[in-house]
Formats: sequence, C-alpha cells, structure tokens
Amino acid sequence: MPPFLSGVIEGFYGPPWSQAERRQVFDRMRDGGLNTYVYAPKDDLKHRALWRETYSAAEEEGLAELVRACRERNLNFIYALSPGLDLRYGDATEAPVLQNRFAQMLALGVTHFALLFDDIPDRFEGGSLAAAQCAVTNALFGWLRERSARAQLAFCPTAYCGRMVAAGLGGAGYLETVGRELAPAIDVFWTGPEIISRELTVAHVRDLAVVLRRKPLVWDNLHANDYDGRRFFCGPYAGRPAELRDEVRGLLVNPNCEAPLNFVPLRTLAGFVQAPATARWDARAAYLAALRDWWPGFTTVGAPLAWEDFVVFCDCYYLPHKEGDEAETLFQDVRRALQARPADAVRRRVARLREFCARLAELRDRALFHALSRRAWELREELDLIERFLASPGPGVASDFHLPGTYRGGLVPRLQRLLTPDIHGTFSPS
Repeated sequence: MPPFLSGVIEGFYGPPWSQAERRQVFDRMRDGGLNTYVYAPKDDLKHRALWRETYSAAEEEGLAELVRACRERNLNFIYALSPGLDLRYGDATEAPVLQNRFAQMLALGVTHFALLFDDIPDRFEGGSLAAAQCAVTNALFGWLRERSARAQLAFCPTAYCGRMVAAGLGGAGYLETVGRELAPAIDVFWTGPEIISRELTVAHVRDLAVVLRRKPLVWDNLHANDYDGRRFFCGPYAGRPAELRDEVRGLLVNPNCEAPLNFVPLRTLAGFVQAPATARWDARAAYLAALRDWWPGFTTVGAPLAWEDFVVFCDCYYLPHKEGDEAETLFQDVRRALQARPADAVRRRVARLREFCARLAELRDRALFHALSRRAWELREELDLIERFLASPGPGVASDFHLPGTYRGGLVPRLQRLLTPDIHGTFSPS
C-alpha cells in the first residue's frame, strides 16, 4: 500500500454504483493519479445489514471483477465491512463469521480491508464500547496477518468527527481508548470537525493525531449528497490547506451518489494531492480548469450549450456550505430585483439559465442527463416562476404551471415549513 492514500470511498447511503459506473470512476481516478478505492456501499445488504451472510458465487464474481479492474489500473482495492449494527462483542462465535467474510475476499486476491463502526447505536452494556471494538479489530487484524504478511486494516470509529466526540458518542474517553488500544498498524478514519466539514485544518488533525497516536486517514464527505436528494456537489476540493497532506495518512472522498456527477470533485482532489508543496492551492482556478475538461461531455443533439451558462449552472451546485461565485451573484441580483422591479437585465439572465436547464434534456450522454435531470427540472421551475414574477406589473403572479398542492407539494415541504433554522443552526417554530 502506498505511503499516502488518495481516492474514493463508495460509502454513501443509496443505490450502489453499477459495475460500469465503477469502471468509469476507476478510469477517472487512474487518469488523475489517484490510487485507492474503498468498497463500502451502505445499502449493499451484505456490507451492513446482512454482513453475516457470505457472498454467492455470482456476487463473488462481481467483486472479483472489481478487484481485477482496480489491479489493471494500479488502484488499491480496500474491502470494507460494517458489522456494528448487531455485532455481539465478546461472543466467540462472531469471530469465525468475520473471518469467513474476509476469507472470501482473500481468495479473490484482496489484502487491504476496513472494519467500520460508524452510524450505529453507541449503547453497550458490557463496559467500554471502544475497548470492545478494538479487541474485535485487533483479533481480526492478527488473523489476517497470519494469512497474508501484506494485509492492511483500517478502522472507522463510532465517534468519527469532532462534534460526535464532544457530544460523548461512544462513551467517555472513547477516542482516547481507541488510540491507546488499537494496534498501531491499523489506520483510523476521520471526517474532521463535522460529518461534512467545511474546513479541515492542520491544527485540527495534529491535535487528533496525538489522541489517536497515529495520523488519521481522512474520510472526506465534502461532496457527499446522500443526505440531501435535492442537491449534488460539483465544486472543487476546497477548505483544506496543501500542508494538510503532510499531516494525514491519506485523503479519500465519499462523493455524490450519482457517479457521472463526480468528474470535478475527483479531478480537483487529484490536483490537490499532486500540487507542489510550495504552491498555494487555488480551489476556484482548479474548479474552472476541471469544468473545461468536463465541458466536452455536455454535447447535445442540437445547438451547442453556452459555456457561460454552464458555469452558472454548476455554480448552483457548488459545495454544501456555499454557492459558486456566479450563482451567488445571480441570487443576490434576483433578491434585489424582486423588491425593485423592473429588472430586465436580471430577467434575461434568469431566462438564459432556465433555458439551459431545459436544454440539458438534449444531452447525448444520457447517463449524465439522468443524473442531472431532477435537479435541473427543479431549478428550471423556480427560475420560470421568478421570470414570470419579474415580468408581471402587479404585486403577485399566478401560473398554470405552479398549482397549489402540486408545485412544492407533499408532506415533506409542509413539515419543513413548521421549523425554521437561524444562522446558528437552531430550529424554532415558524
């Protein structure tokens, strides 16, 4: 395994990628100089909910195909298992079950593994949850090393970000126990101050390394969108200084659920990893360069789309904590225009972006269009309503296309309107 891991964790909730989508991701990783893929799809039943069941012959062949595809591209394949939902710590009959699963993967040529204890109940009546998890992990690591001297293992703690540790998840002293009792050769995953961390600083990871007694392996959810089905994130790898690379075991991104939408996240991660140590990481410049490389994939059956509109559209789906520059400018201009009509220039810009969203239906790459379609449709509907309002001389506007109970309809939007967050993230009745 290389000294610095960089690449992708397929670790999201939602439909796992198809084999073809994984090969596409592998190609992009290889082309960008990334080196590691972690197989950990939460909704693969045998990864998590049915972790005790061994793979069928057909499932084994599918995994063998992935191992071969990674090997052909010089990518490390890490197989991850999530037994924490119902693992019986201290029960001697559980160890052979874990071993049987990993033995299947050893037979396929896999030597790099991960044991994940994230997103599970932290109630444990038998003493220290951290100590129990470390005992299971250390024993499995020893068993692996007896069968392959090259075997490597990573561990995801139950408290895997700063906020969880501060809240006492896993019990008092959870992370300190992990640092003390987990075998030193086992890597530890960490997402940063938050599950989705806006920034990841050198000071933060240095402090963490003291507790863990090793450099953390970053599981970066910056571009993950499984928690928000209305958005995807095609902004740059940002909020991480170049110096961070010297302080961590590696940087692995858990990206958008939709594989075709990860072009820019992977391209900019690769650029970040490979940037000269003396260079300042310019995330926006890297983003625009990556968009240029993605742009040829947006060919249509009709007239070419406009590059300027493409940038605005992508800026609308930038990063979890902010919009891109062009989208933020458009938002602020629309907000002002709604209060001080007429605003013909703003209305024309809104109309252009609305038309761009509509014309995405003409993309030749149908997988890319299908990944974008629901988000583009929603944005188009909002822009259409704003355009109608800006064009109306009256105080309000009616639309046959945005009927009450259908447009923005359903129980979820009604529930969302009941509680309103303030700038600090505290919710109160609306």
